[in-house]
Amino acid sequence: MGSAPAQIPTSFGHELRACLRCRLVKTYDQFRESGCENCPFFKMDEDNERVVDCTTPNFNGIISVMDPSRSWAARWLRIGMFNTD
Repeated sequence: MGSAPAQIPTSFGHELRACLRCRLVKTYDQFRESGCENCPFFKMDEDNERVVDCTTPNFNGIISVMDPSRSWAARWLRIGMFNTD
C-alpha cells in the first residue's frame, strides 16, 4: 500500500496507539509527524485531530513481521499486504 517503510515505535507504554483501519502501532507523536504509512488517505500528518479520530490506545498485543509475503501469521491476520518495514 504505502511506499515508505513503517516506523518502529520509539517508546513502549501508554503512548502507543493503533490505526483503526490497518492496526499499525506507533506513538501518538509518530502518527502526528508522519501519519499512517498504510492509510495515507487519513492525512493524520496534516491534522492532529485526525490522529485521535483514526487511532485508538485500546489494543491487545503487537506482532512483528520481517517478511509479510512468507509469514503464516501475516496471512492469518490479513496484514501481508500492509507496510510493516
